Amino acid sequence: MAELTSQTPTEEPQGLVLSPHQIILRPLVTEKGMHRSTRYNAYAFEVNRLANKHEVRRAVEEMFNVKVVHVHTLNRKGKPRRSRLRNSTTKAWKTAIVKLDAEHRIDFF
Repeated sequence: MAELTSQTPTEEPQGLVLSPHQIILRPLVTEKGMHRSTRYNAYAFEVNRLANKHEVRRAVEEMFNVKVVHVHTLNRKGKPRRSRLRNSTTKAWKTAIVKLDAEHRIDFF
């Protein structure tokens, strides 16, 4: 009889595998983000739209050598724009808010 195995976090995921620098596109350095980082030790990043929370956690831990407590992700819709007679929208993007362990920090400056 065939044995069913579930995928554990240590196994390699099936399908498209992104490297850490392909997952994290840029840090979002805003006034609200700086407040979050000093008060709650949480940092915001623009991430690839194909990445999930587990991949974002792995990428942040590898790139910055920190311990991630949890990750929140948000899908942002593109905004409508108009130029003369042409209507268009800006691109949709994904943001991730990553909360770190109390003893870890990320210095952007």
